[in-house]
Amino acid sequence: MPPIIYLQETDSTNNYIKNLLLEQKIEEGTTVCTNYQTAGKGQRGNSWEAEIGMNLLFSIVLYPDAIRANEQFIISQVVSLAVADYIRYKIDEIDINDITIKWPNDIYWQEKKLCGILIENSLIEDKIKESVIGIGININQTEFISNAPNPVSLKQITGRDYDLQFLMKGIQSNIIEYYKQLQHNQTKLTTQYKSVLFRNQGYHIFNDGITNFTARIKDIEPSGILILETKEGIERNFAFKEVRYILS
Repeated sequence: MPPIIYLQETDSTNNYIKNLLLEQKIEEGTTVCTNYQTAGKGQRGNSWEAEIGMNLLFSIVLYPDAIRANEQFIISQVVSLAVADYIRYKIDEIDINDITIKWPNDIYWQEKKLCGILIENSLIEDKIKESVIGIGININQTEFISNAPNPVSLKQITGRDYDLQFLMKGIQSNIIEYYKQLQHNQTKLTTQYKSVLFRNQGYHIFNDGITNFTARIKDIEPSGILILETKEGIERNFAFKEVRYILS
């Protein structure tokens, strides 16, 4: 397996890997894991709250140079599916049906956020040169004090404490295994991703930045565009950040 570099503290594991890449070529799958991030980044420019030494905070580097830039969303699908499936099938106390992927790549337990993923791709012309994937998973933390609306941890769900290094090795292995499947099972992986989407059945309330509306998830394009369909049969297409779920 590729190496896992353990740090006590860094500003951001994504930044750490990107700085390494400026100095040298590192093995694909190399992972950097830290006890604490002083400037951990989430989606939409948010920070990621994590108590020191209580959660998994890591980044992994991939070189998916066979994937075209306009289809880079497949990386998001593969990584989020790998993390979700590890939790679904390797954490015994969790019902697999309670773990879903909220488009584009948050991992949810029921209506609460368990994991966030931030992917930063570097492009050369129409191909991906490298992909640095930052992942934060709430593991042993039991209190959250930020204004994040709905965090949850594995310990809050199951009441158990978890060995972070054991989980880190298992999740890294799962990501690499799913990533390898891209070469011959891309359609299968996309189908699996769609099958575990958060609220992928029935109609739900969304907000387009102006008003709430009711729709169902009809499909997701290879580019990552979310296709919603209203009860009146009207299709509406959204890129990331253009629509949000209204959570209960």
